[in-house]
Amino acid sequence: MPTSLDPAVVARVAALLRRARRLLFITGAGISADSGLPTYRGIGGLYNDRLTEEQFPIETALSGAMLELDPAITWKYLHQIEATCRGARFNDAHAIIAAWQEDFEVCVLSQNIDGFHRDAGSRNLIEIHGDIHDLLCTRCDYRTTVADYSGLKMPPACPSCHALVRPRVVLFGEALPPVAIAHLYRELEQGFDLVFSIGTTSVFPYIAGPVMQASRMGVPTVEINPADTTVTGVVDYKLAAGAAVSLRALREAWLGAGAR
Repeated sequence: MPTSLDPAVVARVAALLRRARRLLFITGAGISADSGLPTYRGIGGLYNDRLTEEQFPIETALSGAMLELDPAITWKYLHQIEATCRGARFNDAHAIIAAWQEDFEVCVLSQNIDGFHRDAGSRNLIEIHGDIHDLLCTRCDYRTTVADYSGLKMPPACPSCHALVRPRVVLFGEALPPVAIAHLYRELEQGFDLVFSIGTTSVFPYIAGPVMQASRMGVPTVEINPADTTVTGVVDYKLAAGAAVSLRALREAWLGAGAR
């Protein structure tokens, strides 16, 4: 399988784009790397195999169980993740995907909680893990959106009922939001002409699954990731490079051939 930004691979994927109508982009932390955000695992990982200061795996610290047991620990690491997003903005990869909505039916399935796809203008967006900037009370109906956590007291309390406030994100050990899952199923039932996996290690079945399903159905699949992942051996085309440089090359090749 050709890798890196091989011009022949870029040209073949661009040719697929010219024939496509519906596109699925599955994105992970790697798509935000060009915005200055670290990935959480793998190359440039924020945590990799390190334990927290409390000697917990990060999955334990950022779990629903820990939020109930000791909210201060969970909020400490939520605050750390949010701080990596502070002052950053979406990059060319997010912008290109959003711009393609004018030429294709685009669906974005993102694991990211940074909100960059929405900021870039993506409309048909499934934020399967939520958005770290949306806060909600664990007891009452209080909801708010914050630009950053710098003014929050940790752990934050609801101004209405004084119960614990949490971000609208899926912590480890928690169920995925039913509304997001239903949205994904509706999109998959309609089918796609081309499926991209970008900047994700694809360790979760609901992230790898759409790629595997597309492969079984003969739908072309493309992976954009500097590292090998659980779907590398399945996809038809691999660009072993960053998201922004890869999508810029694909856009230029697509436009250079007259688009559609």
